[in-house]
Amino acid sequence: MSNTSNKKVAFIGLGVMGYPMAGYLQQKGYEVCVYNRTTAKAEAWVSQYGGNYAATPALAAQDASLVFMCVGNDDDVRSVVYGEHGVLATMAVGTVLVDHTTASAELARELAAACAKQQLSFLDAPVSGGQAGAEKGILTVMVGGSAADYSLAEAAMQSYARCVKLLGPAGSGQLAKMVNQICIAGVVQGLAEALNFAKNAGLDGAAVVEVISQGAASSWQMQNRSLTMLDDKFDFGFAVDWMRKDLAIALNEARKNGSALPLTALVDQFYAEVQQMGGGRWDTSSLIKRLSR
Repeated sequence: MSNTSNKKVAFIGLGVMGYPMAGYLQQKGYEVCVYNRTTAKAEAWVSQYGGNYAATPALAAQDASLVFMCVGNDDDVRSVVYGEHGVLATMAVGTVLVDHTTASAELARELAAACAKQQLSFLDAPVSGGQAGAEKGILTVMVGGSAADYSLAEAAMQSYARCVKLLGPAGSGQLAKMVNQICIAGVVQGLAEALNFAKNAGLDGAAVVEVISQGAASSWQMQNRSLTMLDDKFDFGFAVDWMRKDLAIALNEARKNGSALPLTALVDQFYAEVQQMGGGRWDTSSLIKRLSR
């Protein structure tokens, strides 16, 4: 039986989120072994934080009590989990696999079943807070899994989070992340329309925001993105391409559970227009660009 109190952990995927998250684990006293598809990124991480890197996910997961993943989509997750080079090939009985990727709820349930067969624990644990939240170590982590499995990984996840919460069985973390993205889509579109209206009405947008942000119209998006939206700056992390991936997951799940998402579907199409404008890598607040064309 593996000892989940041991400090050896693996982190698979060093993108804009995973790179700093793995760094916080190393800084908080865990012995981190990282894996990344491009080795140069893994080498850079080791030179910055210490720890070490492995040539395959399986080698990174060897001897680890906790294995974290933060990759692109369902297929990317499967590519680092299964097969002779996947983490399941080497994870010891009693260890925990934590998936921070924003993926489908079906994948979470599939991985939970695959882990159970090998007497491993599994948590789906997508995060919110974007690149800035990851770099500052203040992410929100939405978790699906059992309470017993959650207790094994909670302390480690707190290394890079401000809020970590267990929300139900496997898949619940992914479903909560869908709720999060549905909320963001509607709020950003409303803010984009309001700021565009203010400009067309001849108002000083920044002055209006200063006033209305004191009342019921305020939101995180208004506090953090309104002035940059007015300045036509859209290089603040979470990209339109990623948001469309997330909204596709939410819309697909909504078809299954009978939820009407008319606003989300509409905003998804607006994001498609932003992509056609060449804004796939702009951040999500760039919805205002299609209004001010």
